[in-house]
Amino acid sequence: MLSICSSMISSPSPPPPSSAAGTTRSIPGSYGFPLLGPLKDRLDYFWFQGQDKFFRSRMEAHKSPVFRANMPPTFPFFFGIDPRIVAVLDCDSFSSLFDPALVDKRNVLVGSYMPSLSFTGDIRVGVYLDTTEPGHAAVKKFSLDLLRRSSAVWFSSFESNLSRMLSTIESELGQNSSSNFFIPLQKCIFSFLCKSIIGVEPSVSSEVGDGGFVMLDKWLALQLLPTVSAQALPQPFAEIFLHSFPFPFFLVAGDYKKLYNFVAKHGAEVVSIAEEYGLTKDEAIHNILFVLGFNAFGGFTVFLPALITTIGRDKTGLKQRLREEVRSHIKSEKGVVGFEELKGMELVWSTVYEVLRLNPPVPLQFGRAREDFELNSRGARYPVKKGELLCGYQPIVMRDPTVFDRADEFVADRFIGEEGKRLLNYLFWSNGPETGTPSVQNKQCAAKDHVVATACFMLAEIFRRYDDYECGDGMDFTKLEKATATTATVSAAAAPGGVK
Repeated sequence: MLSICSSMISSPSPPPPSSAAGTTRSIPGSYGFPLLGPLKDRLDYFWFQGQDKFFRSRMEAHKSPVFRANMPPTFPFFFGIDPRIVAVLDCDSFSSLFDPALVDKRNVLVGSYMPSLSFTGDIRVGVYLDTTEPGHAAVKKFSLDLLRRSSAVWFSSFESNLSRMLSTIESELGQNSSSNFFIPLQKCIFSFLCKSIIGVEPSVSSEVGDGGFVMLDKWLALQLLPTVSAQALPQPFAEIFLHSFPFPFFLVAGDYKKLYNFVAKHGAEVVSIAEEYGLTKDEAIHNILFVLGFNAFGGFTVFLPALITTIGRDKTGLKQRLREEVRSHIKSEKGVVGFEELKGMELVWSTVYEVLRLNPPVPLQFGRAREDFELNSRGARYPVKKGELLCGYQPIVMRDPTVFDRADEFVADRFIGEEGKRLLNYLFWSNGPETGTPSVQNKQCAAKDHVVATACFMLAEIFRRYDDYECGDGMDFTKLEKATATTATVSAAAAPGGVK
């Protein structure tokens, strides 16, 4: 299945190299006075401006996509954290974050702030390791092997759980005008990931069972709350209670122990594979939980709702085009989505890529300069000093008008054709370009191909089952119109070799 991804982006033209020539400029911007400067930037980031305006207003003020600023979390109860960053907000400068020769990735997953290691069993799991550290290669090799082995059940498990989710939503829509899909979707994601990665359904455990996804939600929230905007509380209460101090692990220690025991008991075969790569049992389980909970569950929880609602709210006729493409490619007598069929659905793939461009699951990327170097950006060069922290904000980077036409617009077929393949060089959602390959030499997401193929499969399944669907302003379906036998037959007849 994953070979589909490779074939979709094979042999693209390489990205044009950064201009070595150009004017050398000092990096504009200021960190302000100690304490006061970081506090002002923190309040702008979370309260007065918000994340997007925080970066965009400074880029406009300095007339440069590269500038200095402070990033939260900061004062008063975050100790040993240097909030100073160099923002990189165009494709050229942002790409430096993926060059292991230029940047060090140790302990900078969410910036200078690093959640307590208690959340990962007092172990620095793979995501916190730089490529030069001895443990990185073993963890990355294990992660890649784990995902390769999971491919045998990945899509069948996802299909069965997706089917269960959609049946629940259909039932609710039969009684109400709308159905919130967020919790059913999280259950679907958690269940299929447990089956694919650990090897069992969560229902085998009375402790994890239906509540495992909630345990992961809380575990994720306590680690990330100091760094993300929160809608749960109005200002200034959010600043006082959510952004002023790190949260202690003991609040979720009991839940994490249950998840640990679940993997230890039911994932013994997977743990033994990790031990073949030189990991201890403890290291294996904590890395498995991080891959499952933070990377996969957390990423899908952000991305799939964005994909569903973006298409569900579309008024341009995209849904009809997607439905026609999906059904024109289904040749199976059982009417199921097969691997070869999915491979030919160019609009489906391009739509998924476009949603990833505008809604990257991880909006911020960080890297610390290994040595002094010159950062290239739009024909200018900016001297960066060893140890400075670079920060890229993808929702702006992925709207770089020098790379993408109509950069602020959703263009579903943007990534179709030769020009579309070329643009995949600048799709950076996975901690690297879409044309890149995850390896022990880089920090690119090991599950990059799994994520894209899963999203495409979900879209294909939805439009195989339904003639139309609509979403409201929140995470809810307001319409699910089942496919009729007539439309399915007509679509199949339109396919090469379809019904005659």
